[in-house]
Amino acid sequence: MIKVRLQLQYSGFALDVDLKLPGRGVTALYGHSGSGKTTCLRCIAGLERAGEGFVQINEQVWQDSRNGVFVPPHKRTLGYVFQEASLFPHLSVLANLAFGLKRIPRAQRRVDMAQATQLLGIGHLLDRHPQHLSGGERQRVGIARALLTSPQLLLMDEPLAALDSQRKSEILPYLERLHDQLEIPVLYVSHAQDEVARLADHIVLLSEGRALASGPIGETLARLDLPLALGDDAGVVIDGTVSGHDAHYQLLTLQLPDSPLQMRVDHTALAPGQHLRFKVRARDVSLSLQPGAHSSILNCLPVTVTQEIPADNSAHVLVRLDAAGTPLLARITRYSRDQLHVHPGQVLWAQIKAVAVLA
Repeated sequence: MIKVRLQLQYSGFALDVDLKLPGRGVTALYGHSGSGKTTCLRCIAGLERAGEGFVQINEQVWQDSRNGVFVPPHKRTLGYVFQEASLFPHLSVLANLAFGLKRIPRAQRRVDMAQATQLLGIGHLLDRHPQHLSGGERQRVGIARALLTSPQLLLMDEPLAALDSQRKSEILPYLERLHDQLEIPVLYVSHAQDEVARLADHIVLLSEGRALASGPIGETLARLDLPLALGDDAGVVIDGTVSGHDAHYQLLTLQLPDSPLQMRVDHTALAPGQHLRFKVRARDVSLSLQPGAHSSILNCLPVTVTQEIPADNSAHVLVRLDAAGTPLLARITRYSRDQLHVHPGQVLWAQIKAVAVLA
């Protein structure tokens, strides 16, 4: 368990958060510029000192202002990855990595050189110097160096923000590998919803220095009382489990979490039992009183209406749905809402026109 309580006052800005976060997996601190994401991360690292603060990472207390406890940054067992890798230009990749490794006594090392280079796919880069690396390669080396300090917590401050879309797509699979293979909890700062949807298990939505919400990503993205639901990219993230594959049509069958319902997506074969994360956007869900017959839409699920609010456009409404325990959102016109007499408790059919596979 990660416990963070911070109060910090600047001219024109105040940070005031009280968070209880999972002690494993990836937690995203998400929000627009100026929402307090980086300030929160820097306080956790001890780079800034909150006047009123409590920071506990599992069993380690790094700050307890009421009892006069403040562990300086260099004594906090954390790794910090910035937007820029900040590698030593005069050292090779191997020497940069060794700099992180030698900070930790051998008996306390949880990540070794071979593991870090394999996880980040940088074994072929060890003899190069930073000026001969691409932006994505430099960032992967920076992440590996942070891991080699064997941190109890990994802090990542918009690590992909300085990269173009091609470099981002190169590095995201490596970040997913860290998520899947390491037990180190990660706090990941981002204002890019696609990154958060792909990587995070838990999300904290920050605005003007305060936490509007904190919870599992699937449930939080489906909340209609949050600004996330009003954007054009609004939708839910679902972790499905592979239950079958149709080789002829290249369609993968996925079991929804804790649900008897299944969905089919266009995807190459994966082993049964493997997890696959995907996103269903509200704009890609239509509603019907009856299941579609002879339709090109692959996925038509029975759902129950739980909530409805006006969308940001006066012609549309957002409808929250329950698909046997899995939340969905649908963005439909007010006209369609009235024609279907949409109301909480109503049983309908959700026709899912597109599914975005994330990982």
